[in-house]
Amino acid sequence: MSQKMPSTFLKMMAVTGALLLLCNLSIAQPKKGDTIPEISLRDTAGHFVSLSSLKGRVVLIDFWASWCVPCRKSNPALLKIYDKYKAKGFEIYGISIDQNINAWKNAILSDGITWMHVNDNQGWDASVTTDWKVDFIPASFLVSKTGVLVAADPNHRKLGKYLKKNLK
Repeated sequence: MSQKMPSTFLKMMAVTGALLLLCNLSIAQPKKGDTIPEISLRDTAGHFVSLSSLKGRVVLIDFWASWCVPCRKSNPALLKIYDKYKAKGFEIYGISIDQNINAWKNAILSDGITWMHVNDNQGWDASVTTDWKVDFIPASFLVSKTGVLVAADPNHRKLGKYLKKNLK
């Protein structure tokens, strides 16, 4: 035997569900075509570097960590792409989620990666990680010269193709 739910309760549940959906959408990861929000974090020397300082360049925002094996294995191929296109207007804004600053700096040196690196050493709880809804690494976002998201997690082939077409 089933019992009917009071209509007031059903209305409350519908409103609660709608509010939860709206809250989740307001903090959702940027989507293709969105203007990228500002990020400003400390580099390896302790100076703040803002993402907006790179406007006019194609930027790959790359979330990674020294302990992330797939991230580290990706670095050699990414370095080749970076070396090929950096003089043409390409930059990588590497955001480490390392909490151990020495491990982060040692990984940069060990891998010989020369692009821009920033970190706020809060790990998965870092505000930039939660703001961007980064739930796994490596995670990356390709941003146009005008600051608009072009692609999320482009593979190296797709990245190279975009750079070849847009940076002549």
